[in-house]
Amino acid sequence: MSGMQDYQSSLSDTASRKFETFSYLPSMSDDQIRKQIEFIVSKGWNPSVEHTEPENSTGSYWYMWKLPMFGETDVDAILAECAACHKAHPNNHVRLLGLDNFAQCAGAAMVIYRGKAV
Repeated sequence: MSGMQDYQSSLSDTASRKFETFSYLPSMSDDQIRKQIEFIVSKGWNPSVEHTEPENSTGSYWYMWKLPMFGETDVDAILAECAACHKAHPNNHVRLLGLDNFAQCAGAAMVIYRGKAV
């Protein structure tokens, strides 16, 4: 297993922390984020935007930005809510969830904006 990589993530260095699956990959472009949101919408999942301070990001509680966007299929509207949350909380991490009504869990979760550690 010599090909395994250590990601050097630590609690003391908030900038190094990894979140969800995509944080282990290079940052996504706007087009790649759009494609992920299109996937969430195509599955019929409900988008939900959350945010938290970088130092609290390892906890299970993130603040909800408004209510989940039940039934929303407009990718631009979803992106606009993510941007509005980031504008209102520029130092916080902002993540998008795809909530699956049937499995009653998050089918997708990704950090769209990373906040700056204070």
